Amino acid sequence: MNFKPITVDPDKIYDYSFAIIEEEMGEHHFSDMEWQVVRRIIHASADFELGRSVVFSHGAVEAGIKAIREGKHVIADVQMIVSGSGRKRFQKYGGDLHCYISDEDVSQEAKEEGVTRAIMSMRKAAREHEGGIYAIGNAPTALLELIRLVKEGIAKPDLIIGMPVGFVSAAESKEELLKLEGIPYITNIGRKGGSTVTVAALNAISILADQV
Repeated sequence: MNFKPITVDPDKIYDYSFAIIEEEMGEHHFSDMEWQVVRRIIHASADFELGRSVVFSHGAVEAGIKAIREGKHVIADVQMIVSGSGRKRFQKYGGDLHCYISDEDVSQEAKEEGVTRAIMSMRKAAREHEGGIYAIGNAPTALLELIRLVKEGIAKPDLIIGMPVGFVSAAESKEELLKLEGIPYITNIGRKGGSTVTVAALNAISILADQV
C-alpha cells in the first residue's frame, strides 16, 4: 500500500507541524515572541539542536517589528533570502528587500581590493541605507564586515539577523556578534545556520509585525 499524506491542506500541515514542534521541544527559556521565531526556524530546518542554540539580545524581536512597521528596508547577504521572504509584508509599510552582492560595482570593487563580494555589499548597504534589518545567512565575511562597520559608526542597523552557515569563520562571526553592544541581534551558536533559517526568522518577525 502506498503512503498517503495525513493531509494536503496547507493550513493543516502547518498546524500539525507546529503541534509536533511544540511537543518535541518541551520546556524552553524563550519568551512568547521569541518562540514564534524559534518555532519557524525549527520548522524550516527540522533541527531542534539549532533551535535551542538561537540567541536573542534583549528586545530583538520587538526591534525588528518596529523597524518593519516604520518602513525600514531589509538588506540580505544573498539573493536567496530576498527570494524566500514575504516581500509584500515589508512593502505594505514602505520597506523592501535588497541584495547587492551581484551588483557590478560591488563585484568590481571586491576584485580591486581583493576581498569578498559579501564584504563590499555590506559597505554599499551602509552607504545606501540608514538603519534597517540586516539578514545574513550565508557569508560570515558579510557579518564580520557589518560588525566592523557598526563599531566604526558607519552602520547602525535596527536589527541584525546573523546566522551564517559553514566551517570557515561561521561560528566565530556569530561569537563576535554576541559581543556587539547597542545593536539588537538574533543569532545562534555554532556552525549551523543558513539562508533558509534566516528567512524563517525574518518571516516570523514580519508576520508578528502584522499582528501587533
